[in-house]
Amino acid sequence: MSDQTSRFVGNIPENYDHVLGPVLFADYAEHTARLVAGYAPSRVLETGAGTGIVTRRLRDLLPATTRLVATDLNPPMLDVARKKFRPDESIEFQQADAMALPFADASFDAVVCQFSAQFFPDKEKSYREAYRVLAPGGRYVFSVWDGSYNRMRHGWIADEVAAQFFPTDPPQFYRVAGSYNKIDPIKDSLSDAGFIDLRIASTTRPVQESLSRSRRI
Repeated sequence: MSDQTSRFVGNIPENYDHVLGPVLFADYAEHTARLVAGYAPSRVLETGAGTGIVTRRLRDLLPATTRLVATDLNPPMLDVARKKFRPDESIEFQQADAMALPFADASFDAVVCQFSAQFFPDKEKSYREAYRVLAPGGRYVFSVWDGSYNRMRHGWIADEVAAQFFPTDPPQFYRVAGSYNKIDPIKDSLSDAGFIDLRIASTTRPVQESLSRSRRI
Protein backbone atom coordinates (compact mmCIF):
# COMPACT_ATOMS: atom_id res chain seq x y z
CA MET A 1 0.00 0.00 0.00
CA SER A 2 2.75 2.39 -1.00
CA ASP A 3 0.68 4.83 -3.06
CA GLN A 4 1.34 8.43 -2.04
CA THR A 5 -2.37 9.01 -1.42
CA SER A 6 -2.27 6.59 1.51
CA ARG A 7 0.87 7.81 3.26
CA PHE A 8 0.25 9.44 6.63
CA VAL A 9 3.37 10.91 8.22
CA GLY A 10 4.40 13.90 10.32
CA ASN A 11 1.44 15.37 12.20
CA ILE A 12 -1.09 13.79 9.83
CA PRO A 13 -1.78 10.70 12.01
CA GLU A 14 -2.67 12.83 15.05
CA ASN A 15 -4.88 15.15 12.99
CA TYR A 16 -6.48 12.17 11.25
CA ASP A 17 -7.34 10.65 14.62
CA HIS A 18 -8.53 13.76 16.42
CA VAL A 19 -10.33 15.51 13.57
CA LEU A 20 -11.53 12.91 11.09
CA GLY A 21 -11.86 10.05 13.56
CA PRO A 22 -14.88 11.25 15.55
CA VAL A 23 -16.64 12.58 12.44
CA LEU A 24 -16.06 9.88 9.82
CA PHE A 25 -14.95 6.68 11.51
CA ALA A 26 -16.10 6.28 15.12
CA ASP A 27 -19.74 5.34 14.46
CA TYR A 28 -18.75 2.81 11.81
CA ALA A 29 -16.07 1.42 14.12
CA GLU A 30 -18.69 0.70 16.74
CA HIS A 31 -20.85 -1.08 14.19
CA THR A 32 -17.95 -3.09 12.78
CA ALA A 33 -16.60 -4.11 16.18
CA ARG A 34 -19.99 -5.31 17.40
CA LEU A 35 -20.46 -7.34 14.25
CA VAL A 36 -17.09 -9.04 14.66
CA ALA A 37 -17.63 -9.64 18.38
CA GLY A 38 -20.90 -11.36 17.55
CA TYR A 39 -18.94 -14.10 15.77
CA ALA A 40 -17.05 -14.83 19.01
CA PRO A 41 -13.62 -15.21 17.37
CA SER A 42 -10.64 -16.19 19.49
CA ARG A 43 -8.02 -14.78 17.08
CA VAL A 44 -8.60 -11.48 15.25
CA LEU A 45 -6.41 -9.69 12.72
CA GLU A 46 -7.04 -6.10 11.70
CA THR A 47 -5.44 -4.82 8.50
CA GLY A 48 -5.15 -1.13 7.70
CA ALA A 49 -5.78 -0.46 11.39
CA GLY A 50 -4.57 3.12 11.18
CA THR A 51 -4.79 4.94 14.50
CA GLY A 52 -6.68 2.13 16.19
CA ILE A 53 -10.21 3.48 16.03
CA VAL A 54 -11.71 0.07 15.29
CA THR A 55 -9.02 -1.68 17.33
CA ARG A 56 -10.06 0.19 20.47
CA ARG A 57 -13.67 -0.93 20.16
CA LEU A 58 -12.66 -4.49 19.33
CA ARG A 59 -10.57 -4.66 22.50
CA ASP A 60 -13.48 -3.25 24.50
CA LEU A 61 -15.99 -5.78 23.16
CA LEU A 62 -13.93 -8.96 22.78
CA PRO A 63 -12.95 -11.14 25.75
CA ALA A 64 -9.52 -10.36 27.19
CA THR A 65 -8.41 -13.84 26.14
CA THR A 66 -8.97 -13.03 22.46
CA ARG A 67 -5.76 -12.58 20.51
CA LEU A 68 -6.04 -9.20 18.77
CA VAL A 69 -3.39 -8.17 16.23
CA ALA A 70 -3.54 -4.70 14.66
CA THR A 71 -1.47 -4.08 11.53
CA ASP A 72 -0.85 -1.16 9.22
CA LEU A 73 1.73 -0.33 6.59
CA ASN A 74 2.43 3.07 8.18
CA PRO A 75 4.25 2.89 11.55
CA PRO A 76 3.33 6.51 12.49
CA MET A 77 -0.35 5.52 12.45
CA LEU A 78 0.30 2.58 14.75
CA ASP A 79 2.28 4.86 17.08
CA VAL A 80 -0.91 6.85 17.65
CA ALA A 81 -2.93 3.66 18.07
CA ARG A 82 -0.63 2.33 20.81
CA LYS A 83 -1.39 5.35 22.98
CA LYS A 84 -5.02 4.24 23.25
CA PHE A 85 -4.17 1.12 25.22
CA ARG A 86 -2.93 0.47 28.72
CA PRO A 87 0.23 -1.62 29.15
CA ASP A 88 -1.82 -4.42 30.70
CA GLU A 89 -4.18 -4.72 27.73
CA SER A 90 -3.57 -7.67 25.43
CA ILE A 91 -3.02 -6.16 22.00
CA GLU A 92 -0.31 -6.77 19.40
CA PHE A 93 0.80 -4.09 16.95
CA GLN A 94 2.79 -4.95 13.86
CA GLN A 95 3.73 -3.19 10.66
CA ALA A 96 2.42 -5.32 7.80
CA ASP A 97 1.39 -5.05 4.18
CA ALA A 98 -2.15 -6.35 3.69
CA MET A 99 -1.04 -7.77 0.33
CA ALA A 100 1.78 -9.81 1.92
CA LEU A 101 0.74 -10.70 5.44
CA PRO A 102 3.53 -12.09 7.65
CA PHE A 103 1.31 -14.74 9.24
CA ALA A 104 0.93 -18.47 8.74
CA ASP A 105 -2.04 -20.01 6.99
CA ALA A 106 -5.22 -20.38 9.08
CA SER A 107 -3.87 -18.15 11.88
CA PHE A 108 -7.06 -16.18 12.57
CA ASP A 109 -10.80 -16.64 13.01
CA ALA A 110 -11.63 -13.14 11.75
CA VAL A 111 -9.94 -10.50 9.60
CA VAL A 112 -11.19 -6.91 9.85
CA CYS A 113 -10.49 -3.97 7.55
CA GLN A 114 -12.40 -0.70 7.84
CA PHE A 115 -12.05 1.86 5.01
CA SER A 116 -8.58 0.75 3.90
CA ALA A 117 -9.18 -1.79 1.13
CA GLN A 118 -9.75 0.96 -1.44
CA PHE A 119 -6.14 2.08 -0.95
CA PHE A 120 -4.58 -1.33 -1.61
CA PRO A 121 -2.88 -1.25 -5.04
CA ASP A 122 -3.68 -4.94 -5.58
CA LYS A 123 -7.02 -5.56 -3.92
CA GLU A 124 -7.36 -9.08 -5.31
CA LYS A 125 -4.06 -10.03 -3.71
CA SER A 126 -5.18 -8.59 -0.38
CA TYR A 127 -8.31 -10.75 -0.55
CA ARG A 128 -6.24 -13.84 -1.24
CA GLU A 129 -4.04 -13.00 1.72
CA ALA A 130 -7.04 -12.50 4.00
CA TYR A 131 -8.43 -15.84 2.86
CA ARG A 132 -5.09 -17.55 3.40
CA VAL A 133 -4.66 -16.47 7.01
CA LEU A 134 -8.26 -17.30 7.94
CA ALA A 135 -9.04 -20.64 9.53
CA PRO A 136 -11.84 -22.71 7.96
CA GLY A 137 -15.14 -21.02 8.73
CA GLY A 138 -13.40 -17.71 9.46
CA ARG A 139 -14.93 -14.34 8.65
CA TYR A 140 -13.59 -11.42 6.64
CA VAL A 141 -15.35 -8.15 7.50
CA PHE A 142 -14.44 -4.99 5.62
CA SER A 143 -15.96 -1.66 4.67
CA VAL A 144 -15.54 0.74 1.75
CA TRP A 145 -17.06 4.14 1.12
CA ASP A 146 -19.85 4.71 -1.36
CA GLY A 147 -18.09 7.54 -3.16
CA SER A 148 -21.01 8.91 -5.16
CA TYR A 149 -21.58 12.63 -4.65
CA ASN A 150 -24.92 12.21 -2.87
CA ARG A 151 -23.49 9.61 -0.48
CA MET A 152 -20.09 11.18 0.22
CA ARG A 153 -20.81 14.83 -0.38
CA HIS A 154 -18.43 16.07 2.31
CA GLY A 155 -15.54 14.34 0.55
CA TRP A 156 -16.38 15.79 -2.82
CA ILE A 157 -16.74 19.29 -1.39
CA ALA A 158 -13.36 19.03 0.35
CA ASP A 159 -11.82 17.71 -2.85
CA GLU A 160 -13.26 20.53 -4.95
CA VAL A 161 -12.05 23.19 -2.51
CA ALA A 162 -8.54 21.70 -2.34
CA ALA A 163 -8.38 21.50 -6.13
CA GLN A 164 -8.86 25.28 -6.33
CA PHE A 165 -5.60 25.76 -4.46
CA PHE A 166 -3.70 23.04 -6.32
CA PRO A 167 -5.08 23.18 -9.88
CA THR A 168 -2.13 21.36 -11.49
CA ASP A 169 -1.68 18.66 -8.85
CA PRO A 170 -4.86 18.30 -6.75
CA PRO A 171 -4.89 15.97 -3.71
CA GLN A 172 -6.18 12.52 -4.59
CA PHE A 173 -7.18 11.22 -1.17
CA TYR A 174 -10.94 11.64 -1.39
CA ARG A 175 -11.03 10.53 -5.00
CA VAL A 176 -9.28 7.30 -4.08
CA ALA A 177 -11.25 6.87 -0.87
CA GLY A 178 -14.57 6.86 -2.69
CA SER A 179 -13.51 5.18 -5.91
CA TYR A 180 -13.96 1.53 -4.93
CA ASN A 181 -17.65 0.82 -4.44
CA LYS A 182 -18.99 -1.32 -7.29
CA ILE A 183 -20.61 -4.30 -5.61
CA ASP A 184 -20.50 -6.87 -8.41
CA PRO A 185 -16.77 -6.50 -9.17
CA ILE A 186 -15.97 -6.67 -5.46
CA LYS A 187 -18.06 -9.81 -5.07
CA ASP A 188 -16.35 -11.38 -8.08
CA SER A 189 -12.92 -10.64 -6.63
CA LEU A 190 -13.87 -12.13 -3.29
CA SER A 191 -15.29 -15.24 -4.93
CA ASP A 192 -12.12 -15.65 -6.97
CA ALA A 193 -10.12 -15.48 -3.73
CA GLY A 194 -12.16 -18.37 -2.33
CA PHE A 195 -14.76 -16.65 -0.17
CA ILE A 196 -18.30 -17.99 -0.04
CA ASP A 197 -21.53 -16.88 1.64
CA LEU A 198 -20.93 -13.24 0.73
CA ARG A 199 -23.13 -10.77 2.57
CA ILE A 200 -23.48 -7.08 1.82
CA ALA A 201 -25.07 -4.38 3.94
CA SER A 202 -25.34 -0.62 3.40
CA THR A 203 -24.91 1.47 6.51
CA THR A 204 -25.61 5.20 6.59
CA ARG A 205 -24.47 7.63 9.25
CA PRO A 206 -25.13 11.40 9.30
CA VAL A 207 -22.07 13.63 8.96
CA GLN A 208 -23.15 17.14 9.95
CA GLU A 209 -25.62 18.10 7.19
CA SER A 210 -24.60 15.48 4.66
CA LEU A 211 -24.67 11.71 4.57
CA SER A 212 -21.84 9.21 4.35
CA ARG A 213 -22.46 5.61 3.43
CA SER A 214 -20.28 2.54 3.62
CA ARG A 215 -20.77 -0.88 2.15
CA ARG A 216 -19.72 -3.84 4.21
CA ILE A 217 -18.85 -7.11 2.50
